[in-house]
Formats: sequence, structure tokens, C-alpha cells
Amino acid sequence: MAFHDTIKQLAELMDEMTEQQKKVFQNVHQGYPSEALVRFLKAREWNVPKAHKMLLDCLNWRLQNEIDNILTGLPVFAIGVGQSSFDKASVHYYVQSHIQINEYRDRIILPAAGKKFGKHIGTCIKVLDMTGLKLSALGQIKLMTIISTIDDLNYPEKTETYYIVNAPYVFSSCWKVVKPLLQERTRKKVQVLQGCGRDELLKIMDYSSLPHFCRREGSSSSRSPLSSPGADNCFSLDHPFHQQLYYHMKQQAHGRGSIVPIKQGSFHVTLPDPDPDGEMIAETIELEMHKYEEQSLAEHGNGLTPPINGLKISSD
Repeated sequence: MAFHDTIKQLAELMDEMTEQQKKVFQNVHQGYPSEALVRFLKAREWNVPKAHKMLLDCLNWRLQNEIDNILTGLPVFAIGVGQSSFDKASVHYYVQSHIQINEYRDRIILPAAGKKFGKHIGTCIKVLDMTGLKLSALGQIKLMTIISTIDDLNYPEKTETYYIVNAPYVFSSCWKVVKPLLQERTRKKVQVLQGCGRDELLKIMDYSSLPHFCRREGSSSSRSPLSSPGADNCFSLDHPFHQQLYYHMKQQAHGRGSIVPIKQGSFHVTLPDPDPDGEMIAETIELEMHKYEEQSLAEHGNGLTPPINGLKISSD
């Protein structure tokens, strides 16, 4: 009873939204307003006033940054989200790309899945491939913190589990330090699997649903997933997901009366203020990676660190 009363209290507060906010809220809940309210309540430990403020802040953020129109421009992809491409564009391009994927997931992928299976599906699973992780990934931590903050504030409780695969020693060392710093709710969502994680992932999905970097034999591979040809490569622009996303956004642009699709970078999304906890975690990761670098230099008198595998992130 208390569960339903809490949802009802938040729903009554949301009745006071402006017409603009109500319209934006439709893109957030996708026909399931109660489930959306539960997500924000969960994110604020079922505190109604805090959840109400969080949701209003989210709606205002979407209005101020025109998030509901973000699928009308050309897609901006950070392929693999690894150190090999993070220096090719600005932070805003990568943030915009991440939000485009979130919006496509929430407005197209999840509703289609719900329709197919005849029930509400409002969350996803993410598999993070750490193949190729290098000490140069230090430069990515602040960007990942920004993206994480945007997700926490505006897309709460959209991921059921984060599966980390192909984790090299440098990641494992950092994870042991960072894990105790995370909230229990977040910590429970992260699972570091052995090797490519194939055997564990096959318990929850069929083989055809496995990301390409989870299908190989052995615990890991030095071969970059970006070098794997074919549409089965999750990081390839030929992959059906990327092709469908591009086609959808192109159609949206023409539907808005644009002869030429909106150019890359036309959405300049406001970056959130850094979360103190996130900043602390980022600093801890940097510290641990610096320690690892110093240890490697001490152990290898030639001044060269041993090769370390790479950060690639795939959402399936």
C-alpha cells in the first residue's frame, strides 16, 4: 500500500506541470507514466520531494537543450568509445552522440521490444568490452563522468546490469579500489566477467544476441574489435543498429522540413555540474592508474610499459 501511495503522491505533484513539461514527459514515459515515476523514485531512495525535483529538473533540461529534437540531426558516433577515437572530436560531440543513443533506445528500441513481447520493457543490459585499455584512458575519465552524471540525472534506472568483459590487469586493479566507493544500488548492477564472458552471458541470452567481442574462444584477445570486418561487428557503421539509427534520424530531419539534415554538432547540450561522488571516483581511478604506470616503469627498466588491452563500450 505504501508503494502505491508514494507513486500517487508523486503523480499528484506532477499534475502541476506546465503544458510544455507534460508534452516532454510523454517522451520520457513512452505511455507508461507510473513506471517512469518509479524509476525516479528509486533513484532518490523513494523520497517524493527529491524525486519530484529530479524529474522536473530532467524535464527542464530536455526543454532547454531541445532533447526531443536531438534525433533529427546526423548521428555522431563514438565508435567503440575507446582511446583510439576520443581525441577526434569535442566533448560535446560525444555527449550528443550518447544522448542520441539514449533517446533512440527509449523512443524506438524499448517500445518496439515491449510491443513484440506484449509487456512493458523499460530497461536494457549493457556489455562493456575492455579490450585495448591503455593508460592513456586517463583522458577519458572526465568525459565518462559527465556522461554518467547525465544518465544519473536524466535517464535513471534504465540499465539493469553492466557486464564488463575482457578486463585487463589495469582495470581489475582499479575496480578493486573503486568498487567500495560506489552506492550499493550501483555496485549490484556491475558484474566483471571472466575473459570474454561468453559462458556467463549465454545464460541470459542466445548466441545470436552475443556482441561480437564475446563470441571468441579464450579469455581475451589483443586484436582490436574495430579491426573485425562485417555487419556482426557492434562497432562497425555497417552494423544494422547504426544503419537503422541513421535512417531514422535522416527521416526525422526530412519530416521537419529540412532539405539537408541538421549538421553534426548543431545540438550543444548543457554539461552538468560534476557530481562530488563521481569526481572522487574519477580521481581515485586516475590515482590507481598512475600507481600502475609507476609500478610498470619500475619493473621495466627500458622505460616501456607492457601492452594493455582497450576500452570499448557496446550497448545491446
